Amino acid sequence: MKNIFARNKIYICDECEPSVITKKEEKLIKKAVNTVLKAEKFERAAEVSVTVVDDASIHVMNRESRGVDRATDVLSFPVFDEDFGVGPAVLGDIVISHETAVRQANEYGHSVEREIAFLTVHSMLHLLGYDHETSPEDEKKMFTRQEEILTFMGQKR
Repeated sequence: MKNIFARNKIYICDECEPSVITKKEEKLIKKAVNTVLKAEKFERAAEVSVTVVDDASIHVMNRESRGVDRATDVLSFPVFDEDFGVGPAVLGDIVISHETAVRQANEYGHSVEREIAFLTVHSMLHLLGYDHETSPEDEKKMFTRQEEILTFMGQKR
């Protein structure tokens, strides 16, 4: 099989003023997306959009999309359909609050890069159909999977 991961389209947009995302974080986001796709044996080229925002912006998105009136760390907007036809499979959009990622990294005692990797892996699993809010079993399955992927990436806690 050809290297389909080279054909993945991963769009990263930093909407923070001033720009906050580093080149290292951009590379890590791309690595996390590709690692999840490989780990989940996703056999098509994929397209994913990752937008980095501040707490105020993600607060508005969280309120409008989920009815939750507070900032959050990451939002996932899956659009994947089994009947995706030809070309890359458009999986959806990921929105990460950089402010919250920095704060959580400090709270948990690890690097901002590890937190960004965690949020990207977590959101990618949502884009692929995992949901930790449906049952305790689904939560365990998703959280175990994300830790396996992060460990494989060298992003242990």
